[in-house]
Amino acid sequence: MDNLFYERQYWDCGKNNVCGVDEVGRGPLAGPVVCCAVIMPENDLIEGVKDSKKLSESKREKLDKLIREKAVALSICEIPAEEIDEINILRAVKKCMTAAVEGLRVKPDVIMVDGPDTGLPIPVKYIIKGDNLSYTIGCASIVAKVYRDNLMKNYAKEYPVYGFEKHKGYGTKEHIERIKEFGPCSLHRRTFIKNFWEE
Repeated sequence: MDNLFYERQYWDCGKNNVCGVDEVGRGPLAGPVVCCAVIMPENDLIEGVKDSKKLSESKREKLDKLIREKAVALSICEIPAEEIDEINILRAVKKCMTAAVEGLRVKPDVIMVDGPDTGLPIPVKYIIKGDNLSYTIGCASIVAKVYRDNLMKNYAKEYPVYGFEKHKGYGTKEHIERIKEFGPCSLHRRTFIKNFWEE
């Protein structure tokens, strides 16, 4: 595997509980932002783990099942649209990531986060494109993506007019047209749709 560079640096100096953290749903017009924190075992690696966006849906679902089975510890947090509107998306992501880490039943020796420095209130190593460069962050990326996609598919049954099962809340042309036609629902982030929708 070529995405174990960071993990090996920590494992080799006795830091066994390496935690990867990633978020999904920063940009959509609807639905929560979801974060996953996960600690994976050093000696039971899963082939094919990489950035969740580069995997097919069926491959992600298979890997998600394996990651959940093998994880030393795994925690998921979500922040709903209403709270994103109240505190803004950057603060929501920070809160979500922090809560996901704090929800782990095993204390991490080190925490790696995908992306630039967002000033998390916990000591972490930020890795740009970490979901592709780090195995553990890749695992977190896959679990967060599958979890959020399934949430949005379930919401599609509750709010069928928006097509959430297709675009998962992102701002597709169809989604924007549906908001203009039917107005927003409780899942929509009012601060994200203000350019084309007024209450």
